[in-house]
Amino acid sequence: MATWVALLGSVNVGGNNKLAMKDLRALLATIGYENVRTYIQSGNCVFETPEADTDAMARAIATTVGKSAGFEPSVYVYRDTEIADILRANPFQDSDPKRTHVFFLAKKAADPDLDAIEALAATNEKFRLTDRAFYLQAPDGVGRLKLVAKLGKRLGVAMTARNVNTLGEIAKLCGETTPD
Repeated sequence: MATWVALLGSVNVGGNNKLAMKDLRALLATIGYENVRTYIQSGNCVFETPEADTDAMARAIATTVGKSAGFEPSVYVYRDTEIADILRANPFQDSDPKRTHVFFLAKKAADPDLDAIEALAATNEKFRLTDRAFYLQAPDGVGRLKLVAKLGKRLGVAMTARNVNTLGEIAKLCGETTPD
């Protein structure tokens, strides 16, 4: 049985798309996923299943949530080891983990406009794009950043973000160790 992480996009953000994590755990159990656990109220789930098709798992979760909660979130599914790999690849290891964010990409950004992203970044912000993630170090936070508001359009791909602190906690739920 493999351990998987599902990251739901736009759950419990700004009072929209409300979904209690106890309800999410119950919904994932109805799909047949085992040992379901969640971290904070933003759609971070860890579960076990022998399934291996991440697209099928994402569709099943989105459809099940949609039928129960009235909205279908975007869902990104990763093996537990992939989350650990993405954390280890963080180019900003020495930064505040609450101010360093990982944007999980639905697919590789085929034609990203990195010049436009650079123009939107403040002088103290740094970023790096990989095939699977966009890393952003934002010492002043991301709440009002123009860069974040326009990032999906500039990368040309759907995504969901978590700060490194949250990802470390998710990795702990998976039983993975995180970089120091």
